Order: sequence, then C-alpha cells, then structure tokens
Amino acid sequence: MPTELEELVEFLHHGNTQIRQLAAENLVPYSERETSLFKGDQLTPVKDLKLLVKDYAPIAKNALIILINISYDREVLENISTDEVFLESILLRITNAKEPNANEIAMLLANMAKSDGIQRLLHLRRDVPLGLSTSKIVADQLMDCFVRGAKGSYNPKADFDYLAYLFADLAKFPAGQIYFTCPQFYDSVYPLTKLIPFTTHSSSVRRRGVASTIKNVAFSLPAHPVLLSPSGINILPYLLLPLAGPEEFSEDENDQLLEELQYLPLDKKRDSDCEILKTHLETLLLLTSIRQGRDTLREKGVYLVVRECHAAVEDEGVREGCERLVQVLMRDEEGDVQGGHERDMHALGRFQEAKKRDSQREINGEAAGRMVTQDD
Repeated sequence: MPTELEELVEFLHHGNTQIRQLAAENLVPYSERETSLFKGDQLTPVKDLKLLVKDYAPIAKNALIILINISYDREVLENISTDEVFLESILLRITNAKEPNANEIAMLLANMAKSDGIQRLLHLRRDVPLGLSTSKIVADQLMDCFVRGAKGSYNPKADFDYLAYLFADLAKFPAGQIYFTCPQFYDSVYPLTKLIPFTTHSSSVRRRGVASTIKNVAFSLPAHPVLLSPSGINILPYLLLPLAGPEEFSEDENDQLLEELQYLPLDKKRDSDCEILKTHLETLLLLTSIRQGRDTLREKGVYLVVRECHAAVEDEGVREGCERLVQVLMRDEEGDVQGGHERDMHALGRFQEAKKRDSQREINGEAAGRMVTQDD
C-alpha cells in the first residue's frame, strides 16, 4: 500500500488544476529532505514536475522549487540535464520578459550546471529571443539576461543573479574558458568583460558567482595575457577594488597604483564577504603562474592593496591568502641579480612589521604550498 505522501506525489499529474496545485505546494517541504519520494516508478514524479513547469505560474513555481531541491541527487540531475525538450522549455521561459518564475529557472540552471553535459549551452543554438539578444547561442542569451537583470531592465520580476553560478561552472571547462576570453561574433565583446563590473554589485549572490567565474577562467594559462591586458579584458581593477578600503596612500604609493585604485573616497568599503575576498586573492595568485603576470602585479602596486587588506580584515583565510600572494610577489625571479627588487624587499619588510603589530603568525611554507582549486 502506498503511503499518504506517495499518494500525494501521484496527484502531480492529476487532471484537476486545484489538486495539482495543492499537491505541488504541500510537497515542497518534503523535497528538502526526502529526495527518494520523487524517484519512484522510474522517476515518474520528476517527469511530472518537468511538465508542471509549463503549468499555471503558482504550480510552476512550486514544481521548480522541488526540482531545485532534488537536483542535488545525481540520478535526478542527469535526468533533467540531458532532457533536450525540458531544456528548451525552461530556456523559452527564462528568456521571456514576462516570465514570473525566471529567478527559479536561473537557480535550476545553476544546479543543472553540475552535470558536465550542460557545457553544450556554449554552442547550442536556438531562436533569437526578440528584445533580449541578437545571438542564437544560448550562452549569449543567458549572458544578456544576466546583464540586463542587474537593473531589472528586461524582466521586472527577475534579477537573474543565480546565472552567475551557471557561468562559474561553465568556466571550469576548457570550452568555457575560451568562450569567456574570446570576443563573440554577435557583438565583438569578451563575455567576461560583461561580468567583471559586478564584482562590486550589491547582490552577494551575483558577486560570489562572478568571483568564482573569474577564478575558474584564470586556471587557463593561455588566457592570462588577455585577462591582464588593458586593451583586452583588463581584469586587475575589478579584482582589486573589492579588496580595497578607504586607506590613504602616500603620493609615491599612489603613483604605483592603477588609476582606478588611486585616491579612493573615504567612504569606500571593502567587500564584507570574506569568501569573496579569498576567491579574488586566489585569482590573483593564479595570475602569478607566469612571469608576465608576476611582473604586471608588481608594477601595478597590487602589493599595496593586499597589504592594507591583510591589516584590516580579521579573517584567517583572507590573511593567509594575502600572505601567500605576497610571498610570490616578493621573491626574486630566476636570473635576477642579487639585491634586485629592492623596493619589493623593502615592502616585504613593512609587511612583516605590520604582521607583528597585528600579532599575526609568520608566513609559513605550509600556507604557501597549498593548492588553489576550482570553485564548485
């Protein structure tokens, strides 16, 4: 005999709209902890939920929430992420300027990105959504949703913030790293340049997702020159501004800084999310993987910003990230004459003094040797 909950699940495909709505609404709490409830009869409940996404808005919303909650299950994830008909169904809706559940669809897409098959969005073609984009590529259309969603200029009911996590997962794949660092045919713009202004956005979801996207792209060494080039993506100001606070620098120090970091206002606030700060520090560390990157970071006064961040933020992970980066920036390069980098060594001495004042532990080999891993 089926249990009451199992009977409730069967009502998801009932012919009566009110019964479907009540079933979906009452099943939402159970989706958070009883995934197996939706996996019976060869995933028939999942198939029903996918159809309910096309139902009336209140029913569709609950169906989407349930799918979001149970998509952490690998079997469910593979079912929904490999269903081409379902994918087109949610793409049709998220690119519709009047879709009331666009944010829930963005969250589901972010979860679906945990499946390797989702990278097909980078080259999948579909009809152009009028009023949103001029590109047939799905990734471009979703990028346009995300950019316009920041100010609610496309769909007043959606901010599309969770698409940032979709982009972060796409950036783990080589094809995704190429996509973000190459101008696109439809607008001749590097996709990553559309994301980096949001490193200082008010939404922590958007900032976190964008920070992780940048970091995952930075795992591609061939992309480093264009990432750092002022005529390319010019990533440095967007990594350093979240790390910077209202500190005042001397005239000589200001001259070393990027123009965007000079004479910041006294009310400038450093990002309050330490996880985001750590992500940016890890990205900077990745950018030191090649000599050109290390030289650029030294020339642009990155050390100065990192020094002040280390002094101001009382978080062990952030301070460790600062120390690891400083160790790399301050060390001599192979072939440099002994006694070179005098300014750098002087700066390192100041850094060590600041650490003592703050009663911080010494920089150690263990911290310097830990690996930076891609963000999930």
